[in-house]
Amino acid sequence: MALRNKAAQKWCKKMIRNENLIYYSLKDAVYKIHGRTDETQPAVPLFWNAGSIEVNVTGTELWIDIEVDFDLYEPWVGCDIDGALISRQMLHAGRYQLCLFRHMNESTTKNVRFFRETQAMSSDSGHHLLIHGFSSDGVFLPVPDKKYRLEFIGDSITSGEGTYGARQEMDWVPMFMSASRNYASMISDALNADYRLLSQGGWGVLCSWDNNPHNTLPSCYEKICGLLSGETNEKLGAQKAYNFHSYIPDAVIINLGTNDAGAFNEPAWHDPVTGDSFKQHRNPDGTYCPADLIRFQKAVYDFLALVRKNNPNSFIVWAYGMAGYDLALPIAEAVSSYRKQTKDLKASFLQLPAATYETSGSRNHPGVRSHEQSAKILIDYLKVLLEA
Repeated sequence: MALRNKAAQKWCKKMIRNENLIYYSLKDAVYKIHGRTDETQPAVPLFWNAGSIEVNVTGTELWIDIEVDFDLYEPWVGCDIDGALISRQMLHAGRYQLCLFRHMNESTTKNVRFFRETQAMSSDSGHHLLIHGFSSDGVFLPVPDKKYRLEFIGDSITSGEGTYGARQEMDWVPMFMSASRNYASMISDALNADYRLLSQGGWGVLCSWDNNPHNTLPSCYEKICGLLSGETNEKLGAQKAYNFHSYIPDAVIINLGTNDAGAFNEPAWHDPVTGDSFKQHRNPDGTYCPADLIRFQKAVYDFLALVRKNNPNSFIVWAYGMAGYDLALPIAEAVSSYRKQTKDLKASFLQLPAATYETSGSRNHPGVRSHEQSAKILIDYLKVLLEA
Protein backbone atom coordinates (compact mmCIF):
# COMPACT_ATOMS: atom_id res chain seq x y z
CA MET A 1 0.00 0.00 0.00
CA ALA A 2 2.89 2.34 0.82
CA LEU A 3 4.36 1.89 -2.66
CA ARG A 4 0.99 2.65 -4.20
CA ASN A 5 0.73 5.83 -2.11
CA LYS A 6 4.22 6.93 -3.11
CA ALA A 7 3.40 6.30 -6.74
CA ALA A 8 0.24 8.34 -6.40
CA GLN A 9 2.15 11.19 -4.78
CA LYS A 10 4.73 11.14 -7.58
CA TRP A 11 1.94 11.16 -10.19
CA CYS A 12 0.23 14.11 -8.48
CA LYS A 13 3.47 16.13 -8.41
CA LYS A 14 3.99 15.41 -12.08
CA MET A 15 0.38 16.34 -12.81
CA ILE A 16 0.71 19.91 -11.50
CA ARG A 17 4.30 20.58 -12.67
CA ASN A 18 4.36 23.27 -15.35
CA GLU A 19 7.22 25.73 -15.00
CA ASN A 20 5.52 28.17 -17.35
CA LEU A 21 2.44 28.66 -15.18
CA ILE A 22 1.99 32.21 -13.90
CA TYR A 23 -0.38 33.09 -11.07
CA TYR A 24 -2.85 35.89 -11.76
CA SER A 25 -4.84 37.45 -8.96
CA LEU A 26 -8.18 38.88 -10.03
CA LYS A 27 -6.72 42.37 -10.22
CA ASP A 28 -4.22 41.11 -12.80
CA ALA A 29 -6.48 38.84 -14.87
CA VAL A 30 -9.04 39.80 -17.51
CA TYR A 31 -12.40 38.21 -16.78
CA LYS A 32 -16.17 38.68 -16.68
CA ILE A 33 -18.42 37.95 -13.71
CA HIS A 34 -21.97 36.65 -14.22
CA GLY A 35 -24.47 36.90 -11.37
CA ARG A 36 -25.01 39.27 -8.52
CA THR A 37 -21.93 39.61 -6.35
CA ASP A 38 -19.75 42.13 -4.53
CA GLU A 39 -16.79 42.78 -6.81
CA THR A 40 -15.14 45.03 -4.20
CA GLN A 41 -14.18 41.89 -2.27
CA PRO A 42 -10.55 40.70 -2.59
CA ALA A 43 -11.95 37.30 -3.60
CA VAL A 44 -15.18 37.40 -5.60
CA PRO A 45 -18.03 35.33 -4.12
CA LEU A 46 -20.35 33.37 -6.41
CA PHE A 47 -23.60 33.52 -4.45
CA TRP A 48 -26.35 32.41 -6.84
CA ASN A 49 -27.04 29.43 -9.05
CA ALA A 50 -25.37 30.14 -12.45
CA GLY A 51 -23.07 32.67 -10.82
CA SER A 52 -19.86 32.35 -12.80
CA ILE A 53 -16.54 33.73 -13.91
CA GLU A 54 -15.73 33.68 -17.63
CA VAL A 55 -12.36 34.13 -19.35
CA ASN A 56 -10.90 34.05 -22.83
CA VAL A 57 -7.40 32.65 -22.52
CA THR A 58 -4.65 31.16 -24.69
CA GLY A 59 -2.06 28.66 -23.47
CA THR A 60 -2.00 24.96 -22.75
CA GLU A 61 -3.25 24.99 -19.18
CA LEU A 62 -5.63 26.83 -16.83
CA TRP A 63 -6.21 26.43 -13.10
CA ILE A 64 -8.66 28.37 -10.94
CA ASP A 65 -7.86 29.35 -7.35
CA ILE A 66 -10.99 28.81 -5.23
CA GLU A 67 -11.95 28.88 -1.57
CA VAL A 68 -14.85 26.74 -0.35
CA ASP A 69 -16.62 26.13 2.91
CA PHE A 70 -19.99 24.88 4.15
CA ASP A 71 -21.70 23.50 7.22
CA LEU A 72 -24.34 21.30 5.56
CA TYR A 73 -24.49 21.48 1.77
CA GLU A 74 -21.39 21.28 -0.41
CA PRO A 75 -21.30 23.38 -3.59
CA TRP A 76 -21.46 21.74 -6.99
CA VAL A 77 -19.83 23.49 -9.94
CA GLY A 78 -19.50 23.08 -13.67
CA CYS A 79 -17.11 24.18 -16.38
CA ASP A 80 -17.89 25.05 -20.00
CA ILE A 81 -15.15 25.31 -22.61
CA ASP A 82 -16.13 26.95 -25.88
CA GLY A 83 -19.78 26.57 -24.97
CA ALA A 84 -19.64 22.83 -24.21
CA LEU A 85 -20.05 21.33 -20.73
CA ILE A 86 -16.74 19.68 -19.85
CA SER A 87 -17.05 18.93 -16.14
CA ARG A 88 -19.52 18.88 -13.26
CA GLN A 89 -18.36 18.10 -9.74
CA MET A 90 -18.76 18.45 -5.99
CA LEU A 91 -16.24 20.65 -4.17
CA HIS A 92 -14.58 19.90 -0.83
CA ALA A 93 -13.84 22.53 1.80
CA GLY A 94 -10.58 24.49 1.73
CA ARG A 95 -8.57 26.74 -0.56
CA TYR A 96 -6.99 25.05 -3.55
CA GLN A 97 -6.48 25.23 -7.30
CA LEU A 98 -8.70 23.25 -9.63
CA CYS A 99 -7.56 22.37 -13.14
CA LEU A 100 -10.02 23.51 -15.84
CA PHE A 101 -8.03 22.35 -18.85
CA ARG A 102 -4.60 20.91 -19.65
CA HIS A 103 -2.51 20.00 -22.73
CA MET A 104 -4.59 22.12 -25.11
CA ASN A 105 -3.30 23.97 -28.17
CA GLU A 106 -1.10 26.80 -26.97
CA SER A 107 -2.08 29.37 -29.59
CA THR A 108 -5.88 28.99 -29.67
CA THR A 109 -8.16 31.12 -27.51
CA LYS A 110 -10.36 29.09 -25.21
CA ASN A 111 -13.58 30.53 -23.81
CA VAL A 112 -13.91 29.10 -20.27
CA ARG A 113 -16.81 29.59 -17.88
CA PHE A 114 -16.60 28.24 -14.32
CA PHE A 115 -20.02 28.34 -12.68
CA ARG A 116 -22.15 27.35 -9.69
CA GLU A 117 -24.56 24.49 -10.23
CA THR A 118 -25.99 24.93 -6.72
CA GLN A 119 -28.50 27.55 -5.61
CA ALA A 120 -27.68 30.03 -2.84
CA MET A 121 -28.07 28.08 0.39
CA SER A 122 -30.36 30.05 2.74
CA SER A 123 -30.27 27.25 5.32
CA ASP A 124 -26.46 27.00 5.47
CA SER A 125 -24.86 30.18 6.81
CA GLY A 126 -21.36 28.73 6.39
CA HIS A 127 -21.77 27.91 2.69
CA HIS A 128 -19.63 30.00 0.32
CA LEU A 129 -17.58 29.77 -2.86
CA LEU A 130 -14.90 32.38 -3.57
CA ILE A 131 -12.69 33.01 -6.61
CA HIS A 132 -9.16 34.26 -5.84
CA GLY A 133 -7.45 34.04 -9.22
CA PHE A 134 -5.98 31.81 -11.94
CA SER A 135 -2.78 30.05 -12.93
CA SER A 136 -2.02 29.75 -16.63
CA ASP A 137 0.75 29.74 -19.22
CA GLY A 138 -1.46 31.75 -21.57
CA VAL A 139 -2.65 35.29 -22.09
CA PHE A 140 -6.02 36.58 -20.88
CA LEU A 141 -8.10 38.42 -23.47
CA PRO A 142 -11.29 40.52 -23.13
CA VAL A 143 -14.66 38.75 -22.86
CA PRO A 144 -17.22 40.65 -24.96
CA ASP A 145 -20.82 41.23 -23.88
CA LYS A 146 -23.50 39.23 -25.63
CA LYS A 147 -26.44 40.62 -27.59
CA TYR A 148 -28.95 40.68 -24.72
CA ARG A 149 -29.09 40.72 -20.94
CA LEU A 150 -31.67 38.63 -19.06
CA GLU A 151 -32.64 38.16 -15.43
CA PHE A 152 -34.49 35.09 -14.10
CA ILE A 153 -36.29 34.95 -10.75
CA GLY A 154 -37.75 31.72 -9.45
CA ASP A 155 -37.94 28.81 -7.06
CA SER A 156 -36.63 25.22 -7.23
CA ILE A 157 -37.57 25.02 -10.92
CA THR A 158 -35.24 27.93 -11.68
CA SER A 159 -32.64 26.31 -9.41
CA GLY A 160 -32.74 23.40 -11.86
CA GLU A 161 -33.83 20.99 -9.14
CA GLY A 162 -34.75 17.68 -10.78
CA THR A 163 -32.68 18.15 -13.94
CA TYR A 164 -30.10 15.57 -12.82
CA GLY A 165 -30.71 12.22 -11.19
CA ALA A 166 -33.03 9.29 -11.81
CA ARG A 167 -36.79 9.87 -11.61
CA GLN A 168 -37.07 7.89 -8.37
CA GLU A 169 -34.48 9.98 -6.50
CA MET A 170 -36.11 11.98 -3.69
CA ASP A 171 -33.16 13.11 -1.55
CA TRP A 172 -32.79 16.89 -1.18
CA VAL A 173 -29.11 17.18 -2.08
CA PRO A 174 -27.17 19.74 -4.18
CA MET A 175 -26.18 17.28 -6.92
CA PHE A 176 -29.76 17.23 -8.24
CA MET A 177 -29.72 21.02 -8.85
CA SER A 178 -28.19 22.65 -11.87
CA ALA A 179 -27.54 25.73 -13.94
CA SER A 180 -26.24 23.60 -16.80
CA ARG A 181 -29.53 21.92 -17.71
CA ASN A 182 -32.26 24.39 -16.76
CA TYR A 183 -34.48 26.56 -18.93
CA ALA A 184 -32.64 29.79 -18.05
CA SER A 185 -29.35 28.61 -19.54
CA MET A 186 -31.12 27.13 -22.59
CA ILE A 187 -32.88 30.42 -23.31
CA SER A 188 -29.74 32.48 -22.80
CA ASP A 189 -27.70 30.27 -25.12
CA ALA A 190 -30.36 30.41 -27.84
CA LEU A 191 -30.74 34.20 -27.65
CA ASN A 192 -27.01 34.95 -27.27
CA ALA A 193 -27.68 36.56 -23.91
CA ASP A 194 -25.81 37.11 -20.68
CA TYR A 195 -27.99 36.28 -17.71
CA ARG A 196 -28.32 36.58 -13.96
CA LEU A 197 -30.44 34.30 -11.85
CA LEU A 198 -32.09 34.53 -8.43
CA SER A 199 -33.76 31.37 -7.16
CA GLN A 200 -34.55 29.49 -3.98
CA GLY A 201 -36.26 26.15 -3.69
CA GLY A 202 -39.50 26.22 -1.69
CA TRP A 203 -39.84 30.02 -1.70
CA GLY A 204 -42.67 32.01 -3.25
CA VAL A 205 -44.22 35.44 -3.81
CA LEU A 206 -46.39 35.73 -0.70
CA CYS A 207 -45.04 32.79 1.30
CA SER A 208 -43.06 29.57 1.00
CA TRP A 209 -44.48 26.07 0.52
CA ASP A 210 -44.96 25.74 4.29
CA ASN A 211 -46.72 29.13 4.73
CA ASN A 212 -43.65 30.99 6.01
CA PRO A 213 -44.28 34.62 4.92
CA HIS A 214 -40.62 35.56 5.35
CA ASN A 215 -39.32 33.15 2.70
CA THR A 216 -40.14 35.09 -0.45
CA LEU A 217 -38.07 36.31 -3.39
CA PRO A 218 -39.57 39.84 -3.26
CA SER A 219 -38.25 40.24 0.30
CA CYS A 220 -34.63 39.88 -0.83
CA TYR A 221 -34.82 41.24 -4.38
CA GLU A 222 -33.11 44.56 -3.64
CA LYS A 223 -30.08 43.00 -1.91
CA ILE A 224 -27.11 41.32 -3.60
CA CYS A 225 -28.12 38.00 -2.04
CA GLY A 226 -30.45 38.92 0.78
CA LEU A 227 -31.60 35.39 1.57
CA LEU A 228 -28.19 34.48 2.99
CA SER A 229 -27.51 34.90 6.71
CA GLY A 230 -24.56 34.67 9.04
CA GLU A 231 -21.45 36.69 9.74
CA THR A 232 -19.45 35.22 6.86
CA ASN A 233 -22.02 36.05 4.21
CA GLU A 234 -22.49 39.54 5.62
CA LYS A 235 -18.74 40.16 5.39
CA LEU A 236 -18.82 38.90 1.79
CA GLY A 237 -21.42 41.55 0.91
CA ALA A 238 -24.55 39.41 0.56
CA GLN A 239 -26.70 41.89 2.50
CA LYS A 240 -25.53 44.97 0.61
CA ALA A 241 -28.00 46.88 -1.53
CA TYR A 242 -27.81 45.66 -5.12
CA ASN A 243 -26.74 48.21 -7.73
CA PHE A 244 -29.38 47.86 -10.43
CA HIS A 245 -27.42 50.20 -12.71
CA SER A 246 -24.58 47.66 -12.88
CA TYR A 247 -26.64 45.29 -15.03
CA ILE A 248 -29.69 46.46 -16.95
CA PRO A 249 -31.67 43.48 -18.29
CA ASP A 250 -33.59 43.62 -21.55
CA ALA A 251 -36.10 41.23 -19.98
CA VAL A 252 -36.87 39.92 -16.49
CA ILE A 253 -38.49 36.48 -16.40
CA ILE A 254 -40.34 35.59 -13.18
CA ASN A 255 -41.29 31.96 -12.55
CA LEU A 256 -42.95 32.00 -9.14
CA GLY A 257 -46.24 30.79 -7.65
CA THR A 258 -45.74 27.03 -7.44
CA ASN A 259 -44.90 27.12 -3.73
CA ASP A 260 -47.64 29.64 -3.01
CA ALA A 261 -50.08 27.11 -4.46
CA GLY A 262 -48.66 24.36 -2.27
CA ALA A 263 -49.09 26.51 0.85
CA PHE A 264 -52.89 26.23 0.55
CA ASN A 265 -52.50 22.51 1.31
CA GLU A 266 -50.09 22.81 4.25
CA PRO A 267 -50.58 23.49 7.98
CA ALA A 268 -50.16 27.00 9.35
CA TRP A 269 -46.64 28.31 9.94
CA HIS A 270 -45.91 29.46 13.50
CA ASP A 271 -43.17 31.94 14.34
CA PRO A 272 -41.09 30.30 17.10
CA VAL A 273 -40.10 33.73 18.47
CA THR A 274 -43.28 35.80 18.35
CA GLY A 275 -45.86 33.02 18.23
CA ASP A 276 -47.52 34.63 15.20
CA SER A 277 -48.96 32.28 12.58
CA PHE A 278 -49.67 32.48 8.86
CA LYS A 279 -51.86 30.27 6.67
CA GLN A 280 -53.33 30.28 3.17
CA HIS A 281 -56.73 28.53 3.40
CA ARG A 282 -58.99 26.40 1.25
CA ASN A 283 -62.76 26.38 1.63
CA PRO A 284 -64.51 23.13 2.65
CA ASP A 285 -65.29 22.45 -1.03
CA GLY A 286 -61.59 22.68 -1.95
CA THR A 287 -61.68 26.12 -3.56
CA TYR A 288 -59.32 28.86 -2.45
CA CYS A 289 -60.48 31.21 0.28
CA PRO A 290 -61.24 34.48 -1.60
CA ALA A 291 -59.50 36.71 0.94
CA ASP A 292 -56.33 34.61 0.81
CA LEU A 293 -56.39 34.52 -2.99
CA ILE A 294 -56.68 38.30 -3.10
CA ARG A 295 -53.77 38.51 -0.66
CA PHE A 296 -51.69 36.37 -3.02
CA GLN A 297 -52.68 38.44 -6.08
CA LYS A 298 -51.69 41.62 -4.28
CA ALA A 299 -48.25 40.09 -3.66
CA VAL A 300 -47.94 39.38 -7.41
CA TYR A 301 -48.99 42.95 -8.21
CA ASP A 302 -46.57 44.43 -5.67
CA PHE A 303 -43.66 42.35 -6.93
CA LEU A 304 -44.29 43.49 -10.50
CA ALA A 305 -44.21 47.07 -9.24
CA LEU A 306 -40.96 46.41 -7.34
CA VAL A 307 -39.29 44.84 -10.38
CA ARG A 308 -40.47 47.74 -12.54
CA LYS A 309 -39.18 50.34 -10.08
CA ASN A 310 -35.69 48.86 -10.36
CA ASN A 311 -35.84 47.98 -14.07
CA PRO A 312 -37.74 50.89 -15.69
CA ASN A 313 -37.26 49.82 -19.31
CA SER A 314 -37.16 46.01 -19.17
CA PHE A 315 -39.80 43.65 -20.43
CA ILE A 316 -41.26 41.68 -17.51
CA VAL A 317 -42.63 38.21 -18.27
CA TRP A 318 -44.37 36.20 -15.55
CA ALA A 319 -44.00 32.60 -16.77
CA TYR A 320 -45.80 29.85 -14.86
CA GLY A 321 -47.03 26.29 -15.19
CA MET A 322 -44.11 23.85 -15.33
CA ALA A 323 -45.23 22.21 -12.06
CA GLY A 324 -48.98 22.60 -12.55
CA TYR A 325 -51.57 25.26 -13.31
CA ASP A 326 -53.09 25.73 -9.82
CA LEU A 327 -52.59 29.50 -9.68
CA ALA A 328 -52.32 30.23 -13.41
CA LEU A 329 -55.60 32.14 -13.62
CA PRO A 330 -55.06 34.21 -10.42
CA ILE A 331 -51.53 35.15 -11.59
CA ALA A 332 -52.78 36.05 -15.09
CA GLU A 333 -55.53 38.20 -13.54
CA ALA A 334 -53.03 39.96 -11.26
CA VAL A 335 -50.70 40.69 -14.18
CA SER A 336 -53.65 41.98 -16.22
CA SER A 337 -54.75 44.20 -13.32
CA TYR A 338 -51.22 45.56 -12.98
CA ARG A 339 -51.05 46.33 -16.72
CA LYS A 340 -54.41 48.08 -16.68
CA GLN A 341 -53.83 50.17 -13.56
CA THR A 342 -50.24 51.18 -14.33
CA LYS A 343 -50.48 51.33 -18.15
CA ASP A 344 -47.34 49.17 -18.14
CA LEU A 345 -47.66 47.32 -21.44
CA LYS A 346 -44.19 45.78 -21.13
CA ALA A 347 -45.41 43.37 -18.42
CA SER A 348 -47.11 40.15 -19.48
CA PHE A 349 -48.10 36.62 -18.44
CA LEU A 350 -47.05 33.45 -20.27
CA GLN A 351 -48.33 29.97 -19.44
CA LEU A 352 -45.80 27.16 -19.73
CA PRO A 353 -46.55 23.46 -20.29
CA ALA A 354 -46.79 21.32 -17.16
CA ALA A 355 -44.33 18.49 -16.78
CA THR A 356 -45.75 15.01 -17.42
CA TYR A 357 -44.47 11.64 -16.24
CA GLU A 358 -42.41 11.42 -19.43
CA THR A 359 -40.82 14.86 -18.93
CA SER A 360 -40.40 14.81 -15.14
CA GLY A 361 -37.06 14.37 -13.40
CA SER A 362 -35.86 13.58 -9.92
CA ARG A 363 -37.64 14.79 -6.77
CA ASN A 364 -41.00 15.03 -8.56
CA HIS A 365 -39.74 18.10 -10.38
CA PRO A 366 -39.70 19.03 -14.05
CA GLY A 367 -36.87 17.19 -15.76
CA VAL A 368 -34.56 18.33 -18.51
CA ARG A 369 -37.16 17.55 -21.22
CA SER A 370 -39.69 19.75 -19.46
CA HIS A 371 -37.11 22.54 -19.26
CA GLU A 372 -36.45 22.15 -22.99
CA GLN A 373 -40.16 22.42 -23.78
CA SER A 374 -40.62 25.56 -21.69
CA ALA A 375 -37.38 27.08 -22.95
CA LYS A 376 -38.57 26.76 -26.55
CA ILE A 377 -41.82 28.60 -25.75
CA LEU A 378 -39.99 31.35 -23.89
CA ILE A 379 -37.36 31.67 -26.64
CA ASP A 380 -40.04 32.25 -29.27
CA TYR A 381 -41.91 34.67 -27.00
CA LEU A 382 -38.82 36.68 -26.06
CA LYS A 383 -37.70 36.89 -29.68
CA VAL A 384 -40.95 38.68 -30.52
CA LEU A 385 -40.42 41.14 -27.66
CA LEU A 386 -36.70 41.74 -28.05
CA GLU A 387 -36.52 41.87 -31.83
CA ALA A 388 -39.57 44.10 -32.36
